[in-house]
Amino acid sequence: MESWFTEPKLPLGRFVKMGITWLQDNGAGFFDAVTATIDFLVDGSTAILLHVPFLIVVFAVAALAYWLHRSWRLAAFVVVAFIFIANLGYWQATVETISLVGFSTLASVIIGVPLGVAAAHRPWLYALMRPLLDLMQTLPTFVYLIPTLVLFHLGSAPGLISTVIFAIAAPIRLTQLGIASVPLPLKEAGQAFGATKRQLLWKVELPYAMPTIMAGITQCIMLSLSMVVIAALVGAAGLGTPVVRALGTVNIPMGIEAGVSIVLLAIVLDRVFRNPERKGSA
Repeated sequence: MESWFTEPKLPLGRFVKMGITWLQDNGAGFFDAVTATIDFLVDGSTAILLHVPFLIVVFAVAALAYWLHRSWRLAAFVVVAFIFIANLGYWQATVETISLVGFSTLASVIIGVPLGVAAAHRPWLYALMRPLLDLMQTLPTFVYLIPTLVLFHLGSAPGLISTVIFAIAAPIRLTQLGIASVPLPLKEAGQAFGATKRQLLWKVELPYAMPTIMAGITQCIMLSLSMVVIAALVGAAGLGTPVVRALGTVNIPMGIEAGVSIVLLAIVLDRVFRNPERKGSA
């Protein structure tokens, strides 16, 4: 009886391969242009940051942390963490990771926040998007890393695109939640004062939902950072590269040092870019 359901086998994988092959044959110019653009942006920002003296970058991030949170402890932690990473010899890899995570988060926010706003205003749209978002978050990352590698070749592009696929669900979901949670009396008050739909969005809904949206952006940063090691498998530079090398050579010191560097960078990014309204937090 089992053979009734297993034979003939549905050619799902073959259909997907045919689709990827068709994209390769008909969109090679587009994918090459996307790859070149991503490599230019990521490599260019990395080169600029590496050209700036190390201490200037460190104190600039520390100053940003103090300006956002008014916390000397946080600013001091940023300085100590970055100096410790540089002492381990992973400053260049850290800058490469910051560039990759920065552009991944920027792309996720630019795409995700407007989609979240649209989904909050159109429940039917969110109902259609929710299964896709669930799929993007639960599908093993190696599955969609394969087609992105085929289409965009080795380098930063497949790593960045796979990271966006994995991380974009957070800003979409939390933006939708924040906008949908705006109290109805608050929106009615805005309408009573003659606010248009655009004014209602920019002056009522977005300010009220901003803490939730910022939580989504912070979560997006953490999800992007969690893809560093996986992105290194397809040629993306950064702190994931020494982790992969340490795994291949069973190099315990290299693995521990690179792993601690990733943890410290994650803590710095989380503390600096969490909701700026939390004054005095470290």
